[in-house]
Amino acid sequence: MPDKKSNLKLANNSILRNEWVAGLIGYLTTMYIVVVNGSILSEAGISLESGMIATILASFIGTLLMGIFGKLPLIVIPGMGINALFAYSIIGGTNLTFHEGLAVVFIAAIVFLITAFTKLGVLFKKAIPDSLKHAITVGLGLFLILIGLEKSGLVSKGSNTIIAIGDFTSSTVIVSLITLFLAIFLFVKNIPANFLITMLLGTIIAAIGGIIQPGNQSLQVEWSDVLFIPSFNAIGELSFWLSVFPLSMILIFENMGLLHGQLSMLKREDQYQRAYQVTAFSTLTCAFLGTSPTVSAAENAAVIASKGRTRITAIIASFLFLATIVLIPWITMIPNTAISPILIIVGFLMVQNIKQLPLDNLSESLPAFLIVVMIPFTYSIADGMAFGFIAYPIVKMAIGEKHELSAPLLVISSLFLLDFVIKMIGI
Repeated sequence: MPDKKSNLKLANNSILRNEWVAGLIGYLTTMYIVVVNGSILSEAGISLESGMIATILASFIGTLLMGIFGKLPLIVIPGMGINALFAYSIIGGTNLTFHEGLAVVFIAAIVFLITAFTKLGVLFKKAIPDSLKHAITVGLGLFLILIGLEKSGLVSKGSNTIIAIGDFTSSTVIVSLITLFLAIFLFVKNIPANFLITMLLGTIIAAIGGIIQPGNQSLQVEWSDVLFIPSFNAIGELSFWLSVFPLSMILIFENMGLLHGQLSMLKREDQYQRAYQVTAFSTLTCAFLGTSPTVSAAENAAVIASKGRTRITAIIASFLFLATIVLIPWITMIPNTAISPILIIVGFLMVQNIKQLPLDNLSESLPAFLIVVMIPFTYSIADGMAFGFIAYPIVKMAIGEKHELSAPLLVISSLFLLDFVIKMIGI
């Protein structure tokens, strides 16, 4: 019969194998972010290669920090939805440059850190109604779906309408449609690493369709591609601070929700505060790496299901991310037709939060509805949020429920209103 020492050794080997497998699965299920986030960042003013490098380094550092200091098997990557806010609203929707946008990330990260090390996080969480929080998530989801449809060519600007269906005689649209249906099939079948498989097969389909562009087979890395210096030239402008607010709020609430859920699955809720602090510090590094902020990945559910339980899982995944740098010359060939289905599916997942809206309560649902529709319709996350945050106190006061309005919420609503007034008078 085997002795206790042999049994213990076998058990330890089994645990270590589980950690390696979980780390690999975690990497494969989140590796898509390198391409998707790099593509979104490239629309904010940097090269695709720089965006990919920034994404890789942010994922490497964030996940490594979570492993070493958080002592948890959680992967940290740039957040979907947050990257759209950064690229299309903070930079694309204002007069801020890319480096000034990174200054917004820096200030938002400082706010995030303050909430992580003080009781301000709880106060901030209570100040914003749940209906508005859920509405922001739904609005972000619709925004990602719209971006995905545009990237695929399935919708375009119409001659007589704002949006029209794409040209279905175009090879790009045909390839996008085939890839989208393939992505949906893989997703609903719950195939492991379905997003990664979608990108690989989507690239092959694009090559067959003759729309793929050859990639640069050599990677020239400059320090400017690795380290960025945030610019605070616009810190005195109202648009700068109105960009800080939505970014800070989404960072705080999204990480709170993700970490609570993941630590509950791990049955380690007592480690929440440390994990929250590590995530906040990871966000701060993004301002110098040149990317939108990181969050605890939603795909960590797959890591936990794969029996990842210790820091080893995160450390393995982090170094796999770092090794991805050598693949950049090849993954730059992945076309928009292979990326857009992922944006559409992730957007769909976020839209499911609409189930959390109290649709039977008009004073809550009407302002929330304004956020949901105005984010995609104005093509601005900040402006879309403004409509809901301005409407909320107006509706509550109209029905005599002003006691439900907190002072922080009134300040936030006033700032959004002030921004609208300034835009109207053209200051």
